Amino acid sequence: MVKEIMPRQARLDAPGTLHHIMIRGIDGLQIFQDPADRQDLISRIQGLVKTTGNRVLAWVLMETHAHLLMLSGPGGIAQFMRRLLTGYALHYNRKYRRKGYLFQNRYKSIVCEEDPYLLQLIRYIHLNPLRAGMVETVEALDRYPWSGHPVLLGKLKNDWQEVGYVLSLFGAGKKKAIQVYRKFVEEGKNQGRREELTGGGLIRSLGGWSQVLSLRGKGEKVEYDPRILGSGDFVTEILREADKHIKRQLRVGERNSSIDRILKEICKEEGVEEEEVRNGGQRRLVSRVRRKIAYRLNRELGISMAEIARNVGVCTTAVIKAIKKMEVLS
Repeated sequence: MVKEIMPRQARLDAPGTLHHIMIRGIDGLQIFQDPADRQDLISRIQGLVKTTGNRVLAWVLMETHAHLLMLSGPGGIAQFMRRLLTGYALHYNRKYRRKGYLFQNRYKSIVCEEDPYLLQLIRYIHLNPLRAGMVETVEALDRYPWSGHPVLLGKLKNDWQEVGYVLSLFGAGKKKAIQVYRKFVEEGKNQGRREELTGGGLIRSLGGWSQVLSLRGKGEKVEYDPRILGSGDFVTEILREADKHIKRQLRVGERNSSIDRILKEICKEEGVEEEEVRNGGQRRLVSRVRRKIAYRLNRELGISMAEIARNVGVCTTAVIKAIKKMEVLS
């Protein structure tokens, strides 16, 4: 049995997760008009890598699209990509005096299982200019300046690409590793487009629906998700982590809902505008209401002093004093 995991609103970018990210111009728009545009995007990637902890293993800039192979940092890739694409789109629209969206559906991200896909993805991404006919030979690809391939070969340098880590996958010594990597790329030059590396989903990685039907005929239970490229066990593990994140978010949402409920309830009882409390109003009546709110939030819900302070418009010290005063009055 092949079980499809339907797309859900889950974050699939826990730290260290491998992502194949694709950005594409809307309606086939050329997103790089000249070398300065490409350099602008590269400079933005460089700055974001240094500030977010995301790691770039492979990359290529084409004309209408680009690929990034990344290991997500502590904060995941969402903020990284939002800042990257928003900043570049503003630059592009100002430069070319245009309005509206630049990218097709923001970006596409496929979570990938490192073994066995990492090396294949590095090669596939770096071979893009050859497949597209932008260069005619692998030798010309070695000099293509808008990808991580010549950086791995030592022909170009940057300080934000994971050169050492990637080369270590091909051998212990740098010189030998470069030779093995270059041969590996050469061996893949005639592979053509590989849908499973760009579309995601276990069905593609298993070799298409014929293989799925074969598995189904054998009664095998296999889970897949169109956002994930990997084995059934890998898909299950990624979704388990995502579910944990969803549950944490739900707990936060439930807590915020309870905070709002108590604020509204007490403000209504006392005839005070909720906005005045939240904005730090200092009228005597408002201060009394704030004490009651702080006391209930802390004692009934266990909300921290700092979080209470954020919701009632005063500092943490003021909240502590308010709760102590309520304890004396009780």
